[in-house]
Amino acid sequence: MTVRLTAIGIHPVKSTAIRRVAQADVGFAGLRGDREWMVVDETGEMISARVEPRLFTITASTPATGDTAADLLLEAPGLSPLEVSHPQADAVDVRLFRTKELVARPAGAEADAWIRQAVGRDDLRLVWCHDPRRRRLRRGREGDHAAFQDGYPVTLLSEESVAQVDAWMGEDARARGETPPAPISARRFRPNLLVEGAPAAFAEDDWERVRIGDVVLRRAKLVDRCVMTTIDPDDLSRGKDPIRTLAAHRRWDGSTWCAVHYIPEATGRVGVGDRVIPF
Repeated sequence: MTVRLTAIGIHPVKSTAIRRVAQADVGFAGLRGDREWMVVDETGEMISARVEPRLFTITASTPATGDTAADLLLEAPGLSPLEVSHPQADAVDVRLFRTKELVARPAGAEADAWIRQAVGRDDLRLVWCHDPRRRRLRRGREGDHAAFQDGYPVTLLSEESVAQVDAWMGEDARARGETPPAPISARRFRPNLLVEGAPAAFAEDDWERVRIGDVVLRRAKLVDRCVMTTIDPDDLSRGKDPIRTLAAHRRWDGSTWCAVHYIPEATGRVGVGDRVIPF
């Protein structure tokens, strides 16, 4: 069976609404426009939808999403849209998960005020990753780098894996005497690249390299999942799945696993419908 790319997801500001695009340019730091901006608290620590689910209600656009010429356009219910330019201010220290020391440029008071109003917290700031080459990857090679992605530049997931998680959720619910839940969307896992046609669920776990057009991706590690996957991105409600189900079927080394982190080795453009060739 031929494996094809069925969806491409870009997240211009980390943890904000997923932007689906028909094609994307892939550089060594990941998909152009993906997680190049981030919300931090007053100490510089990342604030994600794990802590503030209202970030999901923000729609961020950039030239990479194809619907604005602004460096960044922010929109949210009840707020006027705000255009933000790439800041030129001196870089400040920021952190991912308390351990990854990074630097970024602050977007400025107007952007900070907008973010604070959208999320409902008065200690937030917006920052831009002006030089992703300064970030080194734990399992990367010399020169590998990323912007504000959790661990590595690109994440890939198969629709077959999502379908298997759905099936397990239904089976486990029936075994508990519960009504099976509604099907879960791949959006819960926020992959950059969603593919279809894998020979089996989680076949992507074993794909050492993947070619999509001119782009070549090297596997870094599987993605360990967190409670953010339990938040419905539409109504912000929380549940126990898919973490409960993954813990029953895909738990080892103290974590639950779904999707794969990749590092670009060759760059180019990918598009929905492209053939995906593991090798």
